[in-house]
Amino acid sequence: MNVAIIPARGGSKRIPHKNIKPFNAKPMIAYAIETAINSQCFDKVIVSTDCEAIANIARQYGAEVPFMRPATLADDFTGTTAVIKHALAEIQKQGWILDYCCCIYATTPLMQASSLINAKHTLLNNPELDYVFSACEFTFPIQRALLQNHDGTVTVFDPVSISKRSQDLPKTYHDAGQFYWGKVSAFSDDSTTVFGPKSQMEVLPSYLVADIDTIDDWQRAEVLYQVLTSQGKI
Repeated sequence: MNVAIIPARGGSKRIPHKNIKPFNAKPMIAYAIETAINSQCFDKVIVSTDCEAIANIARQYGAEVPFMRPATLADDFTGTTAVIKHALAEIQKQGWILDYCCCIYATTPLMQASSLINAKHTLLNNPELDYVFSACEFTFPIQRALLQNHDGTVTVFDPVSISKRSQDLPKTYHDAGQFYWGKVSAFSDDSTTVFGPKSQMEVLPSYLVADIDTIDDWQRAEVLYQVLTSQGKI
């Protein structure tokens, strides 16, 4: 059995009620749920939350909420790994036999079903892998980054690379923060890591990646979503 687990706690600080705040007239979490369901990758789409309002909306859009997350796993300091491990343990108590799990973040309105499908195929066709996760290429060479000193002056981050042409520098990537496909055994094993030698990236185009942490991020993502929808790209 393959499951999607969407962590969605109720205590967002920078954007209150972030996971269910209307994004282009639909609750934010609805996009993650609907994309997961439409991908047909999963036997179950589960939302892990400590909030009844989030749970009710999640159910309205087709997800299951078979347990409520304890408050000890819903504070500002608990990492995603602990939340996923708890969710897996809870659903395994119900007798579900799990093979693969995909952690999907709730604030991913630009995520595409095709990306989930491609990442799943990569994971299943490469048994040596533990994880396949969403990533995106940096739009500017990070080797040519600059640092600002306390007095306002500038220090070159990498003196060896600063004078090189962009095309002569290796491409670098960052976590796109959309999804993390993995073996259930890997999620349950503290010795494994998503960003390690047994992982591969599902590289996304930059226009499908939006980190939504502030109101400015949110408004920018809404405009991007509208543009991409008008162009038929999502």
